[in-house]
Amino acid sequence: MEGFTQLKMFVSGFTIARNVVRQIILSRSHLFVLPLCDEFIVAVGASDDATLTYIQSFDDPKIKIIETVWNDELRVGGKVLADETNKAKAAVNPKADWLFYIQADECLHEKYIEKLRKSCLKTSVTSIDGLLFDYTHFYGSYDYIGDSREWYRHEIRIIRNNPDIYSYRDAQGFRKGNDLKLNVKKTGASIYHYGWVKHPKEQQIKQKQFHRLWHDDNKLQNMLQSADEFDYGHIDSLAAFEGSHPEVMQNRIKNQNWVFDHDISKKNFNLKTKLLHWIEKNLGWRIGEYKNYKIVR
Repeated sequence: MEGFTQLKMFVSGFTIARNVVRQIILSRSHLFVLPLCDEFIVAVGASDDATLTYIQSFDDPKIKIIETVWNDELRVGGKVLADETNKAKAAVNPKADWLFYIQADECLHEKYIEKLRKSCLKTSVTSIDGLLFDYTHFYGSYDYIGDSREWYRHEIRIIRNNPDIYSYRDAQGFRKGNDLKLNVKKTGASIYHYGWVKHPKEQQIKQKQFHRLWHDDNKLQNMLQSADEFDYGHIDSLAAFEGSHPEVMQNRIKNQNWVFDHDISKKNFNLKTKLLHWIEKNLGWRIGEYKNYKIVR
């Protein structure tokens, strides 16, 4: 399962990292895309903690580190995240056919590896710019997932090695050329997003750091909780997770050192949102859904 070398296809992975030790967000488990990649670029921004040393400790021959300096003047709106993502993308091997982007709080389940391998091999039509993933957003603990309109359902994580494709807005997705949406095929695979699963104290630290990438100081002061711990109870809707977690996450789940219990029957919706939620759950239609892509059947 070592990349696509024998199949005459080259895949580069890429991600960004800054202050990940302090924020407790990046671990070796989140790089489980490595079996699909021939190389993996990590753009390590100048940090206030031991991020560079930490990434170097992964000690995998596929991992290639580039050191960068974040432009904090691009902080509002998360633009600096896209700027750094583009630096990582620019460092991939020019001969790469496909690029697999993964964020520090995301993880790929091993059950999808072969499916994705075949998806890349089958997608030979050059008009297809990327591959679309479903998303599973965990919240509070590893037992609950967000199931409301607040969570995006799909996003692009594999793109062609095309210089016209660039990271968009706050690096959630990609665009090409003059702000054009990418033509994508669905993979049927899901990215597991663990960004909202941490000890409440750790989550509060992360929120303070991350909101600084989207908002100025005045708005930041009004938004953040003043408590030492994040309150997971402020959520509109959750569902029970009934699947399995990636193998590389098992130790972390086993060692969870906090308790979060939630009554999934309780929903915090206004009348309009309640109606939209019912339509989505019963008819499969999310009215007004933001789609940063064009799905090709």
